[in-house]
Amino acid sequence: MATKARRTPRRTDALSRELIVETATQILDADGEDALTLRALTGRLSTGYGALYHHVANKGDLLAAAADDVIARAMTDVATDAEPRETLRALALSLFDAINAHPWIGAQLSQGPWQPALLEIYESIGEQLQALHIPEQALFDSAGALMNYILGVAGQNAANARVRADKGVDRTAALAAVAAQWARLDPARYPRLHKAAARLGEHDDRRQFLAGIDLFLAGIETVHGQGEDD
Repeated sequence: MATKARRTPRRTDALSRELIVETATQILDADGEDALTLRALTGRLSTGYGALYHHVANKGDLLAAAADDVIARAMTDVATDAEPRETLRALALSLFDAINAHPWIGAQLSQGPWQPALLEIYESIGEQLQALHIPEQALFDSAGALMNYILGVAGQNAANARVRADKGVDRTAALAAVAAQWARLDPARYPRLHKAAARLGEHDDRRQFLAGIDLFLAGIETVHGQGEDD
């Protein structure tokens, strides 16, 4: 006598968009974007496709919602009662940490400038630059350059960490291997890389990232910070 295939029990509590996004984020963090499928999500949530489609249109919509949620939480964690320069540094570092913790976000944010997460980041950076008395006509270039630096460096750092994790190589070993390669280069042709090789293994990614933020802010203030909108 043939036996019927056992069905996955359906959930009895209400399914919300928030729960769907939270579960999708867990899948993305653990296994990357390729692992996030609607089939995997229905299995994890013990629900059907119809229930998912009631809250999200497709995988692209789900990825965007997950990225928006992570970025919103990262920005909410930043105190806004500090001086504009310190607020910008804190905002940049919070985004760096969020992208490092969720490596898939870097690729997601590169999909297009219309995403809500990018709009919020740009608006927050622009607000603080305006508080630094950066002239109105310089805000577009200044905010755009600073945002591109934050997302670019954070995204690359997270991607490098993901590659190392996939290969089972820790950061110290990976940097030591690169430093050894640099040390073998012709010192007459690459004198600065030889000096950098000695410091590569001991450098801190977050500290180096913040050093870049300070350089950006110093440059913006030097070129544009005239204290008035002219």
